[in-house]
Amino acid sequence: MKQVYTIDDLVDGCQRGERKAQESLYRAVASKMFHICLRYAGSEAEAEDILQNGFIKVFQCIPGFRGEGSFEGWLRRIFVNTAIETVRKNKRLQQVISVDQIFEEEQQTFDMDALEVRDLLRLIQGLPDGYRMVFNMYAIEGYSHKEIAEALNISEGASKSQLSRARAWLKSKLVMLERGGNYGSYAG
Repeated sequence: MKQVYTIDDLVDGCQRGERKAQESLYRAVASKMFHICLRYAGSEAEAEDILQNGFIKVFQCIPGFRGEGSFEGWLRRIFVNTAIETVRKNKRLQQVISVDQIFEEEQQTFDMDALEVRDLLRLIQGLPDGYRMVFNMYAIEGYSHKEIAEALNISEGASKSQLSRARAWLKSKLVMLERGGNYGSYAG
């Protein structure tokens, strides 16, 4: 009978530098972490790079993991930070615009039943880089505007502006799709 290991067992093995534990941990969490990377990346290839770099950091830092919070939360933070570093390194964060320059658009509704998860992921990937970073950090990861501002080295107002613009961009794409646009073309 094959022995089943818990995440805690794998973490302990990784902390001891055991290659089998590292491989098993990778297999156990790579898919979930790849989805996080996809949300931040502009392409699958970039998400794969973020995933690889993230795991390098995980295995370098895991000896310092003390179990004071959830391991998955610790992992997520590493992958989000790796994605942020990748975008910064590639200098692709959009220029931010003052909150005062944002205008309120009329609320529009759309049929979410026809939208699948992969379609929504493609829409998020199509966001301009700065918008995508803030949207993911705020709407999906649950960061506050203060935390986002610190992580991205922008003001809280800029974070709010980017989020507002990301939401407006996504709404416009969803409305276009509802009116008969193609689910396969999200950019622009």
